[in-house]
Amino acid sequence: MKSGRIAGLDLARYLALAGMVLVNFRLALHPVHPGPAWLEWLFAALEGKASATFVVLAGLGLALATRAQAPIAARYWTTRRALFLLPIGLLNMLVFPADIIHYYAFYFLLALPWLQSGKRALCLGILSLAGLSNWALLNFDYGAGWDWTTLQYADLWTANGFFRNTFFNGFHPVLPWLALLLYGMLLAHLPLQHVRTQWALAATGLSMAGAAFLLAWLGQDSQWSWLLGTGPLPPGPGYLLLGMGSASTVISACLLIERHWPNGPWTWMLPAGRMTLSLYLAHIFIGMGLLEEVGALNGTWSLQEAALAACAFLAAATPAAWLWALWKPQGPVESLMRRLTAQR
Repeated sequence: MKSGRIAGLDLARYLALAGMVLVNFRLALHPVHPGPAWLEWLFAALEGKASATFVVLAGLGLALATRAQAPIAARYWTTRRALFLLPIGLLNMLVFPADIIHYYAFYFLLALPWLQSGKRALCLGILSLAGLSNWALLNFDYGAGWDWTTLQYADLWTANGFFRNTFFNGFHPVLPWLALLLYGMLLAHLPLQHVRTQWALAATGLSMAGAAFLLAWLGQDSQWSWLLGTGPLPPGPGYLLLGMGSASTVISACLLIERHWPNGPWTWMLPAGRMTLSLYLAHIFIGMGLLEEVGALNGTWSLQEAALAACAFLAAATPAAWLWALWKPQGPVESLMRRLTAQR
């Protein structure tokens, strides 16, 4: 593309955002009526995997954006972006406790030692974070602060509770989610626009997902089933493998679509894929805000209605992003971030 962006990655960002919108609308609406089996399966397939893909893509984008910068400039630029995201995420968390943006600020700050690192250092970082996360799960109380029936976190706004939630047992804690960001940074070292790399990434992603399901199956009747499962709460080794595998598969599929179907109708999704931060906030403040206005957040809607509400938001947001892109290439929040964090 003329902007230097890889269209397949923007498509992957859009798909990851769409998956998160579906999952978050279900979380906000907490439907009491189960849906058909295929819809239950779809939500189970998206839960934790869409957000993992989102974080992997963030790491990939961070590495691509900083690899040509001087080391000090790259760290300064990344720090400024983290400091921009932190207050936005904290304010968003007052409305939507499952916010991911404030976690991004911590991911970026803690990823500074690996910024512009080589593949070996990134691999060691991923393995170290995975090992530390598993050690923490085995030695600390993962349920501390949680009411699992309502998914409310009791002491979130205390110093101890916020630290615990951010680094250990929140919706997207640093351990092990920072490993997903580093995995995205690792993918940036690959020649992603080569077809051989794209197919190899697809095979790797499917193999990692298969290994995660095998691990969960082998441990399903053991005392470690809670740790070896593929669900995001708690994020054990199986979940981390599945998150990386899902992200790899989605990214490779989108890159292959770009290669073999360059002018397909999927290109209409690209402006939205370049405005994911703006649309993420919009799906909470506008999408969920409208649902609250009509009294939908009282647990009376069905799973089908939650899915329809999410699809309605995406159906409105996608052309809105396309129209906005006729005026500015970045979304409103992305434009503000670029203006406030630009190199001076």
